[in-house]
Amino acid sequence: MKRTFLPQAFEITFESIEPFYKQLLEHPINSAVELERWLHNRSELEATLEEDFAWRYIKMTCDTTDEKLLADFQYFATEIEPKIAPLTNELNQKFIESPFVNELDQEKYFILIRGIKKQLELFREENIPLLSQLQLEQQKFGAISGAMSVIINEQEYTLEQAANFLKDTDRNVRQQAYEKISFRRLQDKDQLNELYSTLLDLRQQVAENAGFPNFRDYAFASLGRFDYTPEDCFAFHEAIEKEVVPLLKIQAEKRKAALNLNELKPWDTDVDVTGKPMLKPFNNGQELVDKSIICFDKLHPYLGECLSTMKSKGLFDVESRKGKAPGGYNYPLAETGMPFIFMNSANSMRDLSTMVHEGGHAVHTFISSDLELNDFKHLTSEIAELASMSMELISMDHWDEFFDNEEDLIRAKKDQLKDVLKTLPWVAVIDAFQHWIYTHPKHTLDERKEAWLSIYDRFGGGFVDWTSYEDTKANLWQKQLHLFEVPFYYIEYAIAQLGAVAVWRNYKINPEKGLDDYLNALKLGYTKTIGEIYKTAGIEFNFSKEYVHELMQFVKAELEKLG
Repeated sequence: MKRTFLPQAFEITFESIEPFYKQLLEHPINSAVELERWLHNRSELEATLEEDFAWRYIKMTCDTTDEKLLADFQYFATEIEPKIAPLTNELNQKFIESPFVNELDQEKYFILIRGIKKQLELFREENIPLLSQLQLEQQKFGAISGAMSVIINEQEYTLEQAANFLKDTDRNVRQQAYEKISFRRLQDKDQLNELYSTLLDLRQQVAENAGFPNFRDYAFASLGRFDYTPEDCFAFHEAIEKEVVPLLKIQAEKRKAALNLNELKPWDTDVDVTGKPMLKPFNNGQELVDKSIICFDKLHPYLGECLSTMKSKGLFDVESRKGKAPGGYNYPLAETGMPFIFMNSANSMRDLSTMVHEGGHAVHTFISSDLELNDFKHLTSEIAELASMSMELISMDHWDEFFDNEEDLIRAKKDQLKDVLKTLPWVAVIDAFQHWIYTHPKHTLDERKEAWLSIYDRFGGGFVDWTSYEDTKANLWQKQLHLFEVPFYYIEYAIAQLGAVAVWRNYKINPEKGLDDYLNALKLGYTKTIGEIYKTAGIEFNFSKEYVHELMQFVKAELEKLG
């Protein structure tokens, strides 16, 4: 993107960017046209800063052992962000107080104006150092997790790589791998509990400073959840418990019978019940990228072009290795208009799902990159995850690129659909746990443990026999990055999973129209309400018990068709 307000290239420090904030604050605005030009200049400044921060975060997560990369990230978090926060608040005030706001196209700017008003409501000067401290504390989770590895057969594996042994047809191999992985996680359980408690205290203080009784209520406001409430989440949890958990119970009983076991143990949940070895859709990270490009190209040439462009620009880091932060993400580069995909591939079926998921996010970044303002591209998670989770399902038509024979392709599709069913209860567990955590800010570690176990069992944790592994079960929550780094960002996966099933259903009925509606929704960025964007995609923004039932019956029927 060619800059018109900032120099084409300059080193970003607070001292180098402060004059541009002051210029925006002091610049007179005498008409609606001038206000729009002012918005464009502000957008350029913020996009430049966001991309600079993005690269600091990306480089740090690619190598958590490099102290310079950590220092570069921390510099932004401590020396830039806290100093621009009050300036950003002043810009928000200048915009909202302008007499020309009402002369702007209210339909075009509705989402932007609504969001800025909410930011002004939430801003507190005393929260600036707390939010900066949270940035620094949160990244400790990646460093702790990135250092975890195990030795199996005299070879060192990251936990992501070691998880492949849980698909081995030899039950003893699975058990030994599971025990090593869980023992390694438990080595850091106290450190992670302590880190989480530190984060909870900081978040509670932020909430109280902003006038909220707890961080849950603050988070709903700060995440811009204008379209649903905590009570809607509780109703959704209940719908998942009543409509999805019974389907998983049936699957667990079938698995137990197929494996000829009296009880399922934690290491029995991922192995193929037919006794076949784990699916291997690719051999290495480069092959994963190349096959994904072909798969996306078959779906639509534009989609393949997005990933091809990323490959040519070096915007992938997909291999798992020690010292790399856990998880996967698609990080939009606000100024460039392209994203970076980060993941921890261990050459498994799960990695194929992750790649097409992040690829859906990537397409979203590309297709919305021409929107006028940077703020128009600040997606809510309910919108962002619709893009990624839909891609997991609609791309299945072209997974033959990853599998040489029909039998493996069918197994892969069945695994994917079973994952759809498994995703919803796990999301409900994590979301319900967060509701409890943040509305009980003074809880003890024992109370935290009991709350987790109660919630986990409610959504199917009891399908597995945890005898002798009670400590592992009690600390399962610690593997979930979102709890540490992006609090309250998780229910969106369940909302979007329902939406994705509906998108896929439309695609199966009419592939051309289903895909067009999906892409048209992505083009909107965040310029319409969530409900309007879902409607553009040809689906409902609805997570009622009736809708959950309807869509889960569709998934069940599709699974039965696969045999």
